[in-house]
Amino acid sequence: MDPLEALDRIAFLLERDQAPTYRVRAFRTAAAVLAPLSPDDVAERARTGSLERLKGIGPKTAQVVREALDGGTPGYLEKLEATAGEPLVRGGEELRARLRGDCHLHSDWSDGGSPIEEMGRTAARLGHEWAVLTDHSPRLTVARGLSPDRLREQLEVVAALNERWAPFRLLTGIECDILDDGSLDQEPELLARLDVVVVSVHSKLRMEARAMTRRMVAAVRNPHADVLGHCTGRLVTGKGRPESAFDAEEVFAACAEAGTAVEINSRPERLDPPRRLVRRAVEAGVLFAVDTDAHAPGQLDWQGYGCARAEECGVSADRVITTWGADRLLRWTGAGS
Repeated sequence: MDPLEALDRIAFLLERDQAPTYRVRAFRTAAAVLAPLSPDDVAERARTGSLERLKGIGPKTAQVVREALDGGTPGYLEKLEATAGEPLVRGGEELRARLRGDCHLHSDWSDGGSPIEEMGRTAARLGHEWAVLTDHSPRLTVARGLSPDRLREQLEVVAALNERWAPFRLLTGIECDILDDGSLDQEPELLARLDVVVVSVHSKLRMEARAMTRRMVAAVRNPHADVLGHCTGRLVTGKGRPESAFDAEEVFAACAEAGTAVEINSRPERLDPPRRLVRRAVEAGVLFAVDTDAHAPGQLDWQGYGCARAEECGVSADRVITTWGADRLLRWTGAGS
């Protein structure tokens, strides 16, 4: 087995299973350290016991490399693979099988942990026909949000990748902050060039309900908005974070009227919106996007969480835009026009 493939696969499975970041980083760092070396050089270092002399290679990752070079599946990987075939969650299997893409993922251009190319390759390996790169917008400085110039540079990078990735397509996008007055945190000219725009609240989450409602309604009615991301902002693990207060019926009615999809965010610590709001959104007649909000490659496999909740709450597959092909999706969004 190729040692780099073994290290990458272990990191993917650890991310998928929500392992601590430090553990994942050990394997991703080891893969990055070995990538520039020739296979012969890696084999020689393994033979002479000098792998651990490389900064970023520890005893556990070196053992994986040696076992891979010996021709078998490394023991640690074998252990992880033993449970990898089991679904992360029960329910939603039919919808999961119909998904063709993911409208919300991040790279190391903002607060993701992996390069654009790695996120795109992983999405393709999982069977996606397309995925949307949605790094953060400028005001979210804690997440290294993209300035207009950096976003323009990213568009060129994505275009170059797509030239050699066909038929898989990485679509251009952004997770755009909804500002206090409901306006969007990026130049309108740039938003018009993007394939998909996810709009989300990341600041002043405890704003008074009436003001938050006006803020969200203004955002989803913006002609550039395509998807309303993690609408309550809640966190359900660790110390948690309460839901933002707003008039859900008014917000979802505005989404239905404007044709802005409501995201069912699959991150286990978010699972946003909560079930009662998903059901209200169904009643309002909105479209939905079952997304991962992935910040690492292994998290791209989390859509099952969202699919299970969608099924439980009566979301029909024909109202889920992530079941559409890329051409239909782009016609719906206006293809960045």
